[in-house]
Amino acid sequence: MAAFSRLLGVQLPYVMEVVIFLALAYATAYVLTNIMFASIHKFKMAGPLTAIPVLGGVVGMIRDPYSFWERQRQYEPHGYSWMAILTQFVVFVTRADLCHKIFATNGEDTLTLQLHPNGKLILGDNNIAFQSGPGHKALRSSFMNLFTTKALSLYLPIQERLIHEHLSRWVRDYPWGGKPEEMRTHIRELNCETSQTVFLGEHLHNHTEFTHNYNIITRGFLSAPLYLPGTPLYKAVQARKLTMVELQAAVRRSKARMAKPDAEPHCLLDFWTATVLEKIKEAEEEGGDAPAYSSDHAMADTILDFLFASQDASTASLTMITATMADHPEILERVRKEQARLRPNNEPLTYDLVQEMTFTRQCVMEQLRLFPPAPMVPMKVHGDFQLDEKTVVRKGSMIIPSLVACCREGFTNPDTYDPDRMGPERQEDRKFAKQFIPFGVGPHRCVGYNYAINHLTVYLALIAHHVEWQRTRTPDSDKILYLPTLYPHDCLQTWRYREGIEPTAEKV
Repeated sequence: MAAFSRLLGVQLPYVMEVVIFLALAYATAYVLTNIMFASIHKFKMAGPLTAIPVLGGVVGMIRDPYSFWERQRQYEPHGYSWMAILTQFVVFVTRADLCHKIFATNGEDTLTLQLHPNGKLILGDNNIAFQSGPGHKALRSSFMNLFTTKALSLYLPIQERLIHEHLSRWVRDYPWGGKPEEMRTHIRELNCETSQTVFLGEHLHNHTEFTHNYNIITRGFLSAPLYLPGTPLYKAVQARKLTMVELQAAVRRSKARMAKPDAEPHCLLDFWTATVLEKIKEAEEEGGDAPAYSSDHAMADTILDFLFASQDASTASLTMITATMADHPEILERVRKEQARLRPNNEPLTYDLVQEMTFTRQCVMEQLRLFPPAPMVPMKVHGDFQLDEKTVVRKGSMIIPSLVACCREGFTNPDTYDPDRMGPERQEDRKFAKQFIPFGVGPHRCVGYNYAINHLTVYLALIAHHVEWQRTRTPDSDKILYLPTLYPHDCLQTWRYREGIEPTAEKV
């Protein structure tokens, strides 16, 4: 350190020597970092003027992720821009046609999904999100019977019963005029129980232990990527092993049930098992091997993927629409009028009845457009990718298509919640069909999007018809939480049954 004193010809304090050294080191790193990134984007791409060495934009992303990504979107609302996350060069894509091109590209030598840093360690390499190629295509094709009219009709009474059960608890525990309760966790519990019951039915025996381990796995996604005994990530991996044991047992029970003559499915797993058993039989008759996805372990792996895919995204949308309806009483009243017209005698829901809920569904679709539950889909670039006629994204970079940006492109007053845009008069969902992709497109489009839309529609129909809820607003109520699905910053509510429309004991 004395070199600075000799260079300047004065005796500097040791602390000053250290400060000068660190300042010069940072300045050198700053210059080299920005030269490196400039050599990639060549000043032909919108984005930040400079990047912080080593960290990039990660500090702002952690501090306020939603605002961070919104600022990035505004660099080029209908195109693409660059940023740095740590030392990673990232291209953030906001133009719908380019997002379609990205989603349509999937392979080990092109683009692959890049999920949470803890994702592969917790969920394993066989997670459907990490698959590509013929095996992935065959697996997805086996899901065709899981979301048909017959299947969705079977799930509907389960959804209705559980929503009524949880509503009765909310009315009892968080009464109108009492202390408002943050509903995010309670809505998550409703969604978790619904997913487990719809997907696994009676084949899941130990609900309490399963939910406990499942919650530990979830916390692993919110933890630092540190895999040491005692850390949340380590506990999540161990909990997954226990969860897989229970799920494999459920798969065996389903296979035993559906192997019986004239067996009828009672849950999503049964519908899938019926297809899997047919595929196994076809392979045996042709002298080939059973599909790779047909083993107990592989099926359990996929069901766990289903549970995670349905959990965070649907919980975020359910919480969002609860807050949104409380903030728009005039829209909620229109939903109630539709419910009163379709269900004058408080009739139970049927699939056909849900399909007639035109305005209720418009509210759901507009909520999904304004805040897609999964706002973006990070992709790893494995080979130089021609984004458009003037830009090639280099191998080793990351490319992130923004569903939030796509779902606002072209729409009138795109930042406003306006269900009428989805109606028969304006039909903006059809006019901008290529932009309206809240569930993605291509090989990794959410396979359960019809189930998700139905679930949201049923939830809104029931709470609008049966209860009143009041939101207590705070200075942060209009902010958005990124967890990483999108939630309202707060959802503080109190509840009561509407006069004369309290559900019967059978429904509760």
